[in-house]
Amino acid sequence: MKYLLLLGLLALLFFVLGVKRSRPRPPEARKPAAEPARTQAMLSCAECGMHLPADEALPGKGGVFCSAAHRTRFEARQGPA
Repeated sequence: MKYLLLLGLLALLFFVLGVKRSRPRPPEARKPAAEPARTQAMLSCAECGMHLPADEALPGKGGVFCSAAHRTRFEARQGPA
C-alpha cells in the first residue's frame, strides 16, 4: 500500500511540474532599442591634415588642430598677427 501511495505522489509531482512547463510564459518586456550614435562633423588638422571629430579638435589661430604641439608649431610659422 505504501508503494502505491508513493507512486501516486510521484505521478502527481510529475503532472504538476509538466503543467508548469507547458504553460506559456508572459512575453518579456522589450528593452528600448539603443539610441543610434550621433554623427559629428569631422575636421581636418591645419598642420598635418589628420581628420578628427569636432569635439576633440583644438581651436587656434588659422584653424583647428589635433594636438597642442601642432597648434604651437603652426602658429609659430605664421608669425605674429
